[in-house]
Amino acid sequence: MPKVKAYTPAWLSRPSPGHRVFAPSAGEPRPSAYSSSRSDLSKTGPRRTIAQSGSQVFVAVGKEIRWVDLIELKEKWQEKDVRGRTDFRIKREDSNGFDTNELLDAAEKEGYAGFRTLTVNVAAEIRQLVISPHEDYLAVLTTHTVRIIAVPDLSHLTSPTNEIIKPKSWTLGPTTHVFDRSAVASALWHPLGVNGSALVTVTTDAVVRVWELSPSDRWSFDKSTLTIDLKKLADGTSLDQNFAPSNDASGRNFSADSFEMDVASAAFAGRGSGGWSPMTLWVAMGQGDVYALCPLLPSRWAPPPTLIPSLSVGIVGNLAAIEDDPDVSPAAKLLAQQQLDWMSDLDNQEHVEVDGPLGEPPVEVYTRPSRPGVVPKLQGPFDLELSVDAEDDMDIELTDIFVIGQKLDTDELMMGEDEELQVDDIDQEGLSLNVICLLSSSGQLRICLDLEGVQAKWLPPKNRVRDITRSSDEENDCSLLTFQTLDTLKSMEMTTDGWPMFSPDVTSRYAFYITHSTSITYLSLSPWVFRLESELRGESQNGLDFRMDVLVRGQTSTRERLYTNPSQGDNYLPLAAAVAIRDPDLGYFILSATPFEPIAVVFETPEDEFETIRSVSPIVHQEVDVKPLDFYEPRPTFQPPHIFERSSALPDLLEKLRTSRHKAIVNQEVRLSPVTLQVFTDVHQLLSEETHGLGAATSELFRRLESLQHELRQQITKAHEVKARVEAITGEDNAGDGASESSKASVERRLEAAKQRSGELNRRLEKMRKTISKGTTRELSDKEKAWANEVNALDASLYGSDAPTADGPARLKHLGKRYDEAKALRDDLVPRAEKLAKPDGEGEDGSSPSTPDLRIPSELRKAKLKQVQGLLERESALVDAVKSRLERMSVSG
Repeated sequence: MPKVKAYTPAWLSRPSPGHRVFAPSAGEPRPSAYSSSRSDLSKTGPRRTIAQSGSQVFVAVGKEIRWVDLIELKEKWQEKDVRGRTDFRIKREDSNGFDTNELLDAAEKEGYAGFRTLTVNVAAEIRQLVISPHEDYLAVLTTHTVRIIAVPDLSHLTSPTNEIIKPKSWTLGPTTHVFDRSAVASALWHPLGVNGSALVTVTTDAVVRVWELSPSDRWSFDKSTLTIDLKKLADGTSLDQNFAPSNDASGRNFSADSFEMDVASAAFAGRGSGGWSPMTLWVAMGQGDVYALCPLLPSRWAPPPTLIPSLSVGIVGNLAAIEDDPDVSPAAKLLAQQQLDWMSDLDNQEHVEVDGPLGEPPVEVYTRPSRPGVVPKLQGPFDLELSVDAEDDMDIELTDIFVIGQKLDTDELMMGEDEELQVDDIDQEGLSLNVICLLSSSGQLRICLDLEGVQAKWLPPKNRVRDITRSSDEENDCSLLTFQTLDTLKSMEMTTDGWPMFSPDVTSRYAFYITHSTSITYLSLSPWVFRLESELRGESQNGLDFRMDVLVRGQTSTRERLYTNPSQGDNYLPLAAAVAIRDPDLGYFILSATPFEPIAVVFETPEDEFETIRSVSPIVHQEVDVKPLDFYEPRPTFQPPHIFERSSALPDLLEKLRTSRHKAIVNQEVRLSPVTLQVFTDVHQLLSEETHGLGAATSELFRRLESLQHELRQQITKAHEVKARVEAITGEDNAGDGASESSKASVERRLEAAKQRSGELNRRLEKMRKTISKGTTRELSDKEKAWANEVNALDASLYGSDAPTADGPARLKHLGKRYDEAKALRDDLVPRAEKLAKPDGEGEDGSSPSTPDLRIPSELRKAKLKQVQGLLERESALVDAVKSRLERMSVSG
C-alpha cells in the first residue's frame, strides 16, 4: 500500500495559479448551499471532471475546460517562491513592507494565469471527461449530450497567453444524444479501435452504440456504425431479428425490462488482456444485474499481435475436443461451429497496415467478421454466487463496474517457437481469470471472479432455433463467484445522492481507488491474486484442504481510507473521481477536486521510481540531500468554508423585486397585505438559510482552531521526544554529572560498555553450559560400551584386577601371558648378559679363575652380545609401550 506523505501541495493550494485552475470563474455564479444551483451539485451520476495525459491535465469547471501542464505549474511556482523569499530578505533589510501576493499580481499583469481555457459548445454543466487512448480526442459529456473535441497541439497550448482556445469539436449524435432522450450512462473508448478512434456509448435505457470517428468524415459523428437495444436482444431468439432501438420516443410505456435494465455503468477490460476480454463489454444495471456482450467490435478494428493466435488455438482445440463427443449438447456444438466460422472469416482476410501516431509502430487493421453475425448474444444476467442476500443488503443499487482482464499467457502460446513476443510485463502477471468489481451506492464493493470465462456467443440462425430449443433448454447458467465483499463507507456517510466511482491505479492492474462524495479509499487485490494463481496452476505441494484454508483465512484485499471530505452536511461538496499520476518530476499522487479547489494526496515515491542523475563537478558545491524525519502525521490543510467567500443573494432578490409586478411596494411604506407577507417570507427564508450556513461555518472554524492548538501541542511534544532521542544517539546529551560530553567520548564510552557487557554475557553463557553438561546424564553408546569392556579386559589381563573380562576381546586375554613371558625372559637374559659382559678370567667375586678359560673369538662374542642387547631393547620397548597405553586408558577412564 502507498504511504501517504502529504496532502495538497503548495503549488496547488491558495493563492497559487494551480488553485485557480479548479476554481469557478469570476463572472460565473458560484454554487452555494442556499442557491438553486446546489441541485446541480447533487445530481446522481458520475463526476469524472479530470482527465490526465502524462503531466497534462484537463479539468472541467462548469461549462468550460481548463488545460494545465503540472510540471510547468510546479516549476514556476517554486521559482516564484524562491524569488519571493529573496525579495523578502532584501525588503526586510530596507525596512519596507512586502505583500506575498505581489508576485501573483505581477504574473497576471504579464498576461499569463498559468493555465489555458478551452471553450466547448455545451448547454449544461460538464459531468465527464474521457480522453482517447492516443490522447488526441476528448469526449465531453453532460447528462444527456456528448461532444468530441480534438485536443489542440501542444505548441498551441503552451503559449504563455490568456487567450481562450476554441478547439475543433463535433456533436456526437445530434439527433441521438439530446435532452429529450435517455441520459448517457457511460462513454468508453474501445480498446481495439483503430488508433483509438472508436467510441462506445451506453445510455440508461440499455442502448449500446459504436461510433467510428474520423475528422475527415463528418457523417461518422452523426451516425453510429452499430446500434443494439439490449432489451430487445435479451428477448431475441435468432440472428435474423432486428435489434436496433425504436425511433418512437414518445410512446414509452412502463415495463419490467425498462425498470430492471436501467444501466448504471459499463466497462471494458484492458487492451493487453488475454482471451476474449478486450472485446467484451460488461454492463452493470442499477438494480444489481450484470450482463456481458461478446464480441462487440467496430467495423474496422486493430487487435494486438497475440490476440488472434491465442483465440485461434482455443477455438480449434475446443472444436476438436467436442466434435465426436456424444454427451455434448447440440447448443454447445453449434457455438463451437459459430466460433470456427467467425475465425475462418477472420483468417480469410488480408489485413491492412495503418500508420499509428507519432512514435508508435504501424497497426494491422481487420474488418469485423460478418459470420455468423454482427450482433452478439447478450449473456446474463449473471448469478452472483456466494453473494449476500438482497434482503440483508442495505442497498443493491449499482453505480459503477470495474473489470480486470485475465493475464496474457505467452508461454503457452509460443511453446516450441523460437521467437519471443514483445509484450508488457504487467499484462503477463496476475490471475488467469477475469475479475469483476461491482460498487453500490451504499459503498459496498463486491469482488467477483469469472471462473468459466466469457466467450463469444451468438444467437442461433432462424432455421435451427427449433432444433436447439427442442434438444436442450436454453443455457443461461452464467455465474460469477463472489470472492469478497467489502464496505468502504460508514453508516453515517451513506447518502441518497451519493455515486461511488472506480479509478484505476498506475502502479498495478490489481489496485484502484474508490471515490465517494465523502472520501477516497485505496483498494489492492495483490495480497490474494498471486496466491490464487499459484493454486490454480497447482504449483503448491501442500494438501488441498490446507492450501484452501490458508487462502481463505489468509490476508485479504488491502483497504485503506486515504482522504475524508471535511465538507459535510450543509457545506456538502462532491468530489470528482480521483486520477492517479506518476511522473519523475511530479512524484506519485492522486488528484481530485471539489467545485472550488483541488484535492491531492501525495504518496511516498516507490523504490523503482526514476531518480534524476545529478552531474558531479568539483567546482560546483555538492549539497547532500538529507530527508527530514517523518515523525509527523500528515494532515490535509484546513480550508475555510467557502460560504465566507460567497456574496449574499439578497441584492439579487431585491433587484428582481424592483423589476417584478410588485415593484410599487419597494419604495412605499410597509403595509400589511398578502404581497408584503409573501415578500417578507421569501426574504426571511433566504436570510435564515444564509445565516444558518454562516453560523455552521463559523462554529466549524472555531472547532478547527481549537483542534489546531491540540495538534500543535502534540507536534511540539513529538518534536521534543525526537530531539531527545537524537541527542541520546549522537551523544550530545549531558552526562550523569551534568558535564557536557563530546560525541567521540560518548561513542567510546558506549563501545567500551558494550564490550564489557558482551564479555560478561559470554562468561555467564560458558558457566551455564558447563553446569548443564554436568547435570545432564545420558546412556553410553555401543562404541563407548565396547571401549569400556576393552579397557577392563586389558586391566584384568595386565594387573589382575577384579573387573569382568568376559566381554573383552580374545587377544587381550593373552596379552597378560605374553607380558609374563617377556618378564621371565628379561630376568633370565639380563644376568646372563651381565655375566658375559665381565672381563675374561674374572670370577663372580672378582678373583681370577683357577683353570684357564676357553678361548672365544672376540668378534663372535661381540656379535652375540650385540644380538642380546637388541633383544633386550626390543622387549623393553614392548613393555614401555604396553605400560604407556595402560596409563592412557586409565587416565581416560
